[in-house]
Amino acid sequence: MNEIAISNRKIGLLNPPFIIAEMSGNHNHSLERAMLLVEEAARAGADALKIQTYTADTMTLDIDSNDFKINDPSSPWYGQSLYKLYQQAHTPWDWHKPIFDRAIELGMIPFSSPFDSSAVDFLEDLNVPCYKIASFENTDLSLIRHVASTGKPIIISTGMASLSELAEAVNTAKSAGCKDIVLLKCTSSYPADPLNSNILTIPNMRELFECEVGLSDHTLGVGVSIASLALGATVIEKHFTLNRSEGGVDSDFSLEPNEFFQLTSESKNAWQSLGKVFYGPTDSENGSSLLRRSLYVVDDIKTGDKFTSNNIKAIRPGYGMPIKYLDIIIGRTSNQDVKKGTALSWDMLI
Repeated sequence: MNEIAISNRKIGLLNPPFIIAEMSGNHNHSLERAMLLVEEAARAGADALKIQTYTADTMTLDIDSNDFKINDPSSPWYGQSLYKLYQQAHTPWDWHKPIFDRAIELGMIPFSSPFDSSAVDFLEDLNVPCYKIASFENTDLSLIRHVASTGKPIIISTGMASLSELAEAVNTAKSAGCKDIVLLKCTSSYPADPLNSNILTIPNMRELFECEVGLSDHTLGVGVSIASLALGATVIEKHFTLNRSEGGVDSDFSLEPNEFFQLTSESKNAWQSLGKVFYGPTDSENGSSLLRRSLYVVDDIKTGDKFTSNNIKAIRPGYGMPIKYLDIIIGRTSNQDVKKGTALSWDMLI
């Protein structure tokens, strides 16, 4: 069975789900707010904290034309200049170390999504334990190759990628030295509609690529994330904010602290509930089985009397004979006096 480790945290079907809080640009360009996000993510039970490493200049050109604007009316960033959006959303590189250090202090695993080779080199200097390839970069094979050359685990979001594109990404990562890959089913719309989530892809992805799989979830709420665990997701990534009403580039589809706590706690419950294929009473049900119906004498019986539907019945509790024997016993003769309220047993029958 597949299992990988990021730092000292094992990820796989036999381990609790690995829950990632994605800060993105929800710090609103305040380092103080960024540090509060780290602290609240830890308090909410996140296993890891992820940021993004880029600048506006490493992402696009500062050109005021339609090509360089977001033209999708359904996007929360509709009409914005790409350059200005990335200026607003990026996490300053000199913030990375204090953010990472605080996350480690609070018991989380910090890492990032690099968007070009310079970001990878910068993150290597910070000794990140793993990397995330964002959905919009999953066809950037040169970036994947550079990340894989570090030998560290790679988490790849699969938004928009065709099966052949995913195969290229995975094969590129493996051929460049990456041994541990996690693929995250992702729908790259913001927010995503559950109707477009298609999480039944998760077990198929595990089978095809023989790696750990999870979900990068842009839907509202936690329902889709919890459902994915039943299909074999071992990693859940959700955007995180302090308060949606205070704004932030990704705030509309981010979880607030109390919601993120619900995600972490219910994810653990959901994972524990999976258990194994099992029939019959569990240890915890042994007491309950005594409250089942069983066969009891419901009227005094004398030696030589026949057992009838009037003097034996299926009632609670379950100390008597199983009720499946009722038809066999009707018409048989009692070999002893039996008082009302006695659990029926085979040694009473002739």
